[in-house]
Amino acid sequence: MGVNISGRSFLKLLDYTPDEIRYLLKLSADFKSMKRAGIPHRYLEGKNVVLIFQKTSTRTRSSFEVGAYDLGMGVTYLDPNSSQMGHKESIEDTAGVPVWNGLTDDFHPTQMLADILTLQEEVGDVRGKKLTFFGDCCNNVANSLMVVCAKLGINFCACGPKERMPKAELVETCRAIAAENGCEIVLTEDPHEGAKNCDCLYTDIWVSMGESYDLFGERIKLLTPYRVTKELMAEARWKSPTRSSRVRSPASSTRPRTACTPSRLSCTRP
Repeated sequence: MGVNISGRSFLKLLDYTPDEIRYLLKLSADFKSMKRAGIPHRYLEGKNVVLIFQKTSTRTRSSFEVGAYDLGMGVTYLDPNSSQMGHKESIEDTAGVPVWNGLTDDFHPTQMLADILTLQEEVGDVRGKKLTFFGDCCNNVANSLMVVCAKLGINFCACGPKERMPKAELVETCRAIAAENGCEIVLTEDPHEGAKNCDCLYTDIWVSMGESYDLFGERIKLLTPYRVTKELMAEARWKSPTRSSRVRSPASSTRPRTACTPSRLSCTRP
């Protein structure tokens, strides 16, 4: 039976089956190939999308706008100060159409499609591979990585300080999903355990968007042991990082940006 997700919202990957996620990844790969080849794919000509942002954005907004234009859509951007949404009526009532989640405090599903597509391009079949997230393991990116890995049969390891681990309820939910798909969810405070036999090392920024800048000093001290460095990369499954690796100097090994484009993966392969 074919996959049909027409008319559905895309709020979190927990709402989607493994086959539906693979369908979206295949569709993404096809669109990427068309763009690289200069083949027009304006399949949504005449449609319109409204981008609603509660916080200022550069790369996430640009990614969605470019993607919509590539598909032939008209784009309207609304920030918190340019509309009455959420005041006179709820955002749900105003929308009345399927909603795609570009980013929330808990989940970042669109980023996962970009990241897993990159992982597929680097290692091929992702089932049975190991992906470790280093650092602030309770943020939206780490949460969504844990979900997508459980759904797609990828062994996921959250490696960070115990006070920054994912919520226990989400961990248990993902472990149940992982058991159905032949993979496991592991939590560890040991960077060496996280890197061991790892196919993809993934990290994030010190302080997530929307958090207070006052947290930087505390967070840097807490997360410094979990930087992705050349030394940590050497402990991964393969010893030579590919061209897509983003290994930075020890002083800046966490990612310096937020986007719906893959920019934080360090993949290894033979």
